[in-house]
Amino acid sequence: MDRPLFLDACANLAHESYDADRDAVLARARAAGVAGFLVPGASLEESRRAAALHARHPERIWATAGVHPHHASSWSEEVARGIEDLLDRPGVVGLGECGLDYFRLLSTRAEQRRAFAAQIALARRHDRPLLLHVREAHADFLALWREGGVPAARALVHCFTGTADELEETLAEGFVVGLTGWITDERRGAHLPPLIARIARDRLVVETDCPYLLPRDLRPRPRSRRNEPAHLPHVASAIARAWGTDPAEVARSTTANLRRLFALPEPVP
Repeated sequence: MDRPLFLDACANLAHESYDADRDAVLARARAAGVAGFLVPGASLEESRRAAALHARHPERIWATAGVHPHHASSWSEEVARGIEDLLDRPGVVGLGECGLDYFRLLSTRAEQRRAFAAQIALARRHDRPLLLHVREAHADFLALWREGGVPAARALVHCFTGTADELEETLAEGFVVGLTGWITDERRGAHLPPLIARIARDRLVVETDCPYLLPRDLRPRPRSRRNEPAHLPHVASAIARAWGTDPAEVARSTTANLRRLFALPEPVP
């Protein structure tokens, strides 16, 4: 039987750290069984680069277009028009990465809320799913989401790192949840593995969020701290242990969930 194929639900492959060896990174991912990638936009320029990656790899890369909360101060009518224009490009399957991040506050809370609300409105107008970011902003995030009028079943809360109560509320709202190598981090993610069993198999996707969040328990330790999609099966193995199943089942369910949410084609081996 052919091995199940993974889809990386958030791989920042437009990041400049991949400019020198992106093809090699994609080849290593393919060898590891990772057949496709959802590449988010963090800014208008990065959203354009993500869309361009789909043009070069139409069977493996799909993009979203959006402005990350770190860059929310850049939001303007011009940026909004640029994001909206990208939604008409082939392979741009959703809005995001957008949301709220009160941990770093690289944009003010007011700027973040304004940009997030505007992107929810764009998603509603164009009937597109969203790739969402929330960190230490759970209450404001849910309040803005509920005001926006988009069904939570049309959105992925990527890289979930919150508390047990926040997970319960996120799932009750109807969101799909993404998990990353954060679940292997004994310093700040030790609370997450016991929570994984609470996530139904039709509500979870797996992601690397590369080049960030290299799993801390990789052995031997990579010489570079840059994460890449080839490490996705390692994250899936941690999820499998929590679910009491095997990584192949994690691949099957999480791939199906991401394809359903973003209307992606079947991955090509």
